[in-house]
Amino acid sequence: MATVLQRTGSGAQYGKMTISFWVKRSKLGEQGIFGRRQGSATANLSTCHFGGDDSLLINFRDGGGTSKYYMITNRKFRDVGAWYHIVFAIDGTNSTAGDRSKLYINGVRETSFALLNNPSSTGYEVNMFAGGSYNTYIARGLRSQTDAWLTFEGCMSHFHCSTGYTYDADVFGSTDSTTGEWQINTSPTFTPGTDGFTILKDGITITDQSANSNNFTVYSGTLTKTEDNPSNVFATLNNVLGTDVVGSTCTFSNGNTVAEDPNGSASGINPNFISTLGMPSKGKWYCELQPSSFSTSSGHSIGIYRTKGSTDDTGEGDLEGSAAKIRYIFADTAIYIIKYGTNDQTGLTAITSGQTVGMALDLDNGTLQYYVNGSTRANAITGINSANDGFDYFFHAGLESSSSGRYGKYSWNFGNGAFGSTQLTGTTYQDSQGRGIFKHQPPTNFLALCTRNLNV
Repeated sequence: MATVLQRTGSGAQYGKMTISFWVKRSKLGEQGIFGRRQGSATANLSTCHFGGDDSLLINFRDGGGTSKYYMITNRKFRDVGAWYHIVFAIDGTNSTAGDRSKLYINGVRETSFALLNNPSSTGYEVNMFAGGSYNTYIARGLRSQTDAWLTFEGCMSHFHCSTGYTYDADVFGSTDSTTGEWQINTSPTFTPGTDGFTILKDGITITDQSANSNNFTVYSGTLTKTEDNPSNVFATLNNVLGTDVVGSTCTFSNGNTVAEDPNGSASGINPNFISTLGMPSKGKWYCELQPSSFSTSSGHSIGIYRTKGSTDDTGEGDLEGSAAKIRYIFADTAIYIIKYGTNDQTGLTAITSGQTVGMALDLDNGTLQYYVNGSTRANAITGINSANDGFDYFFHAGLESSSSGRYGKYSWNFGNGAFGSTQLTGTTYQDSQGRGIFKHQPPTNFLALCTRNLNV
């Protein structure tokens, strides 16, 4: 179930307003971001959502059902491994019609639209904060006044709203002087106004952190904190590889950290899952995952995958083959490790549902060590790579579920701090740079797979 937040506002209307937030999508297609509507088809409507083609749509209608502010971007938002900073500002008093609404994406004003409408005259006010029984929702939006609600699947951070004031994107973000990337201003200076607020600023708090007390409540789902944030993007699972790789019955959830094929793939595919972030042929990397709800006597596997991309003509880039993978076959009638298509170790111990599997991949010395519940399992695998071999390496898992009766589920923790919606509590551990949150201690000098560590 998607997590949705709600708040009942004052019912006031505003001629000026600014909304700023960061989102990381975990599913493409129609997704709601924020929304509010009254009961009838001609009443006030405020909504923002991703369309079926992954464009961004914003629509503010007045009490007569007329769209005053309406825009659809030409830009498509299809990167499930990246955060987007979106700022929308309206100024109904501006004498220039083209400046009555402004949209910024990652600090740059958007100028290319499939459809754009601004009020033809000044003075238009919007009502995004209805009183009475009409709530304002976050992670929930609408196509139109009469359509069903759309929810959001992914992560959100630093959601700010100012009523009565307009601000540009550089109030809420700035360019990193070292990397040149757009980053969060963690404590932006702005006036929230009567119905304005700041939530999801530090962790998962939905208590308003502005000078107001415009707190939200959870309407549905479970709020889960993640270390993944716009200033340091952590790996998740790549869910846009296509049904020929992940099958037609696989589902992804919890910000693409959980993958499941519950009933066997109807398309006859043995699904493959890899991390969104790859590792060059250097460095020491660590991750954890928990297999659960899986069929036994099945060739489910956990390991790594390597590729040289589309220019690779060696055959080793085939994600569905075995030459590019190292796999711990952990639930079959025989338990063994296969390295790049050749058996490496046999006669191993099965992994049971709910155990935590750690993988420590040392690309400086070419080894891979497995851990189960914090203890080493099997011998370290050697000869993983050679220096500057041109390959990129990904953490990988596979399910043998090409037929009914074979099924499985993986919950990953790349340092995000949770397995699915279950937050890690009690004693937890970080990597050698003090990043990420793990259930077990990573080996010395091993790092979480995140963008800041890739730049170490």
